[in-house]
Amino acid sequence: MKKGDEMTESRMRVRAGLGAMLALALAGLAGCGRGGMSELECMERAIYFEANRSSRDGMIAVGNVVMNRVRAQGYPNTVCGVVGQKGQFAPGVLTRRMDSKSLPAVREAAIAVLRGERQPGIGNAMFFHQKDHRFSYDNMHYVLVAGGNAFYEKRKSHLVTQPVPPAPVDGLR
Repeated sequence: MKKGDEMTESRMRVRAGLGAMLALALAGLAGCGRGGMSELECMERAIYFEANRSSRDGMIAVGNVVMNRVRAQGYPNTVCGVVGQKGQFAPGVLTRRMDSKSLPAVREAAIAVLRGERQPGIGNAMFFHQKDHRFSYDNMHYVLVAGGNAFYEKRKSHLVTQPVPPAPVDGLR
């Protein structure tokens, strides 16, 4: 091989390496791997489909449930992984179209949650349902009602001290 050919081949390897590094960096920026969505987009979708017609308190609380699950064992360790779990959030949460009218409030709440904002009283709640539904389970310890949803922790029945949803907190802070 001639000296000029060696230089060209060396440059090509460097460029290929740089290209691979750039591709990896961009993949990391693209998000969590759920259809190329970012953590922010996945959080927005969870909040939108579970609480967009509710109060800001309700939106923050839904986002806190997502983050509580991200930090808990037994759940995916990314926002998109949690939101994309089958049967856990609204059907089509990662695929359905969102109405742009309510997106500014949803985006603001999603950013706030990802920056660490917590809804007072949410604690370690990893579950919620519409506030007016009642279930016969004896392991639901309710911690909060906000935005039309009742948030709860699952506990052993003898550790449940709040077996019914408390009064709503919307707008009280």
